[in-house]
Amino acid sequence: MKYSYIARQPILDRDKKTIGYELLFRDGPKNTFPDIDPDEATSRLLSDHFLSTHYSTLGDSVGFVNFPYQSLLNRIPTLFPSDNLIVEVLEDCEPTAELLEAIKEMAQAGYKIALDDFIPSPEWKAFLPYVSIIKFDIRQVSIDKAQAFIQKLSGTKIEFLAEKVETYQEFNQAKDAGFHYFQGYFFSKPEIIQRKALEPSFLTVIQLCKEVAREDMDYRAIEELVAQDVSLSYKLLTFVNSSAHVSTQIQSFKQALVYLGEQKLRKFISLVAIASTQEAKPDYLYGLSIQRARYCELICARCDSHIEEGSAFLAGMFSLLDSLLDRPLESLVEEMPIDEAVKSALTSGEGLLGDILFLTRAYERADWESVASVNQRLKLSDDTLKECYDDAVRWTAELLSVVY
Repeated sequence: MKYSYIARQPILDRDKKTIGYELLFRDGPKNTFPDIDPDEATSRLLSDHFLSTHYSTLGDSVGFVNFPYQSLLNRIPTLFPSDNLIVEVLEDCEPTAELLEAIKEMAQAGYKIALDDFIPSPEWKAFLPYVSIIKFDIRQVSIDKAQAFIQKLSGTKIEFLAEKVETYQEFNQAKDAGFHYFQGYFFSKPEIIQRKALEPSFLTVIQLCKEVAREDMDYRAIEELVAQDVSLSYKLLTFVNSSAHVSTQIQSFKQALVYLGEQKLRKFISLVAIASTQEAKPDYLYGLSIQRARYCELICARCDSHIEEGSAFLAGMFSLLDSLLDRPLESLVEEMPIDEAVKSALTSGEGLLGDILFLTRAYERADWESVASVNQRLKLSDDTLKECYDDAVRWTAELLSVVY
């Protein structure tokens, strides 16, 4: 059995706007492809993910895709459109004459070339006229050293991307050094500017989250809560009426709730809960919250347990709430009327939900060693993990396109 894996990480500009994603194609845990050439495997991964789920994975953004040496010589990137693909030359590629010819040909055909985890050396000088982006891993090349190189190439068209930016301070240092783009986890860590309180409207949405997570929903209670918020009411009716499956316009909250049913209603309310916190935070965080929620839900459904899928959905959705509100997750969790199992998973990683959250975070980072470690307890197949992730990415893109 052959498996394919994908993760994605956002690329942000100097204003913290998401301009694209690095699509992390991997062969998963060791020995997943024991009898397949790595370049053949890469081609299959590109076919599985970039072709089949391209629009749901990227939307209008560009995709940064890693290509190993042989796939570059074989011009594999030219199988895909040039307008939304950044061709990343992996750091272990040898700067041979054959590679230079391939890079030159693809650049002249309109493809943007990026050098990944770049270490300055004379051997790469001939490649620079055909390169659009140079990526520096600031854990390997200090920001100061990178700045000196950036200044040397200040008269060229090359743009620079800082990888593994983990703090707000590093983000500012990299900006000052002349970097144009940024990649890392700084966007998911709090930039503490001011303490935000939970607004009443948000607490209303949290109450809705509690209601829709119940095994037996009380539609009357939900209807009363929806009616309290004009914005929420509007979004609900817009969401339902935008569905391709609606033959007649929905006119009332009750009609909308009945039409949606329990599963869609829970997902919609959860999405609105995240969106209601929005204030100058990167769009990626909101999408990632929903994607996590969906992935946790799908994984939970495939585990042999009595935990409700709704609880897994809420755990994933609230896992980035500290970053969204710039407040410690522990204090936020205490204020929310959610199940104790969800609280324990969020604050201490305990229980099955804690394992599912750990798995989800590791899968997003393409950290297959951690995935394999926690999966010893969950006992799910690699194929299941991949299918659930693809489903979560597609579903999130579809839901966001309807609501916003």
